[in-house]
Amino acid sequence: MTLSPQADPGKDASANSSSTNGQANSDQLSLLPEYTDSAPAEERADSASEGSSRWLTLLGLILLIVLGYFGWRWWQGRNAQQAQQGPRTVPVELQSVDIATVEEVSTFTGNLEAERSVGIQAEQEGRIVEIYVQQGQAVSAGAPILRLSAEREQSDVDAAQARIEVARATQDTARSELESLQAERERLLAEIDLQRQQFQRTSELVEAGALPEAELDLGQRDVRTAQANLNSLDRQIQAARDRLRQAGATLEERQASLNRLQANLTDTTVTAPFAGIVGDITVDLGDYVQLGQSLAQLVDNDTLNLNLSVPQERSDDLERGLPVEIIASDGSVQKQGQISFISPQVDSDSQFIQTEAVFPNPDRRLRDGQFVRTEVIWEQRSGQVVVPQTAVVYQGEDRFVYIPEDQEGQMVAMRQPVELGLEQGTEVEIVSGLQPGQEIIVSGIQKIGDGVPIQPLENQASQRGDAS
Repeated sequence: MTLSPQADPGKDASANSSSTNGQANSDQLSLLPEYTDSAPAEERADSASEGSSRWLTLLGLILLIVLGYFGWRWWQGRNAQQAQQGPRTVPVELQSVDIATVEEVSTFTGNLEAERSVGIQAEQEGRIVEIYVQQGQAVSAGAPILRLSAEREQSDVDAAQARIEVARATQDTARSELESLQAERERLLAEIDLQRQQFQRTSELVEAGALPEAELDLGQRDVRTAQANLNSLDRQIQAARDRLRQAGATLEERQASLNRLQANLTDTTVTAPFAGIVGDITVDLGDYVQLGQSLAQLVDNDTLNLNLSVPQERSDDLERGLPVEIIASDGSVQKQGQISFISPQVDSDSQFIQTEAVFPNPDRRLRDGQFVRTEVIWEQRSGQVVVPQTAVVYQGEDRFVYIPEDQEGQMVAMRQPVELGLEQGTEVEIVSGLQPGQEIIVSGIQKIGDGVPIQPLENQASQRGDAS
């Protein structure tokens, strides 16, 4: 059973009145357009969104706290594990310090020039009838290179030889005539001597009265006649001598002419003036060449020269005999030579000193005109400590290497300051700081520092064990 409160008459009347008024107001409101207040709904939506965001934020914070806690626990465990395992070691490669000869050098470039190189030229006109050599062929001194036509030269030689034969015959005739006259003179001298002896006996007989005076006159006449004949013969002998002398001069002149013609004939065969390599042959078989025309090139590559321009700042270091090396493309030494000439003057424009280096080239591997790179060796020091350049650490003004050191059974890297000297390719000279045979670290440099534990590579450890 449901109990209801009893109605108050006053309240009912008032309620009825209010109801009536409300109805009237309702009727009046119904005549106006409908209006709905949406503000409470939006507020409720915003309130719900803010609540959801607060829950997400709270959930994220809780998740971060949980992850941070577990991360911290993992980090603590890892540190504890590392503490139990000890510090991490860096694998490195060790190498013993070497000794070597270090050099102070300067690099120069230039073209090689043969000590002897000549262009062979035609010494007379003619047609090329034979070529004896090929380009690039080695020849000895005096070897024939080519030959020109020699018909005209041979004809001239033959004519000159004929003229020489005539001159020689003339000379022989003059000589025979002179010899005959000289023999006649000897006969006349004997006759004169006999005539004088006869005159002397006649004179004695005339004085003794054995012969008449007329016999003495006849004896004097015979002596004067013989003397006159001798004088005439002497003039003939002098003329014969002049003819013989002239014949000799003619023969010499014609012999000289023959020699010139024979030289021209010889010039038709062009020979090598010295031993060398035949270069370009600029003519072909059958070509007609003029006097002085270039025929071929001959080069002696056994000795080559290189002109160098050295800065005047190094003038005090320049001296004859200073070693110079030709460097091949792979960096190896191809040839060794030395400074052979130093100019006494400095070029006023460039301030360089012209010098010349000479290189023996018996194998002829280098060639005239070849472009080469050379190094002048100013100083050489043997027995110097050297290390790989990659093993040196540059830190400001400091230079150091790392050396291995045993600390309570653990190998660690320790800095070792060094003083550097000359660079030698991939190595550098150590002036102070290291001793020959001392071990240094040559790899893993970027991963280590002073006191960092290291682990030499296995093969190196075994090699050190074998060496000990």
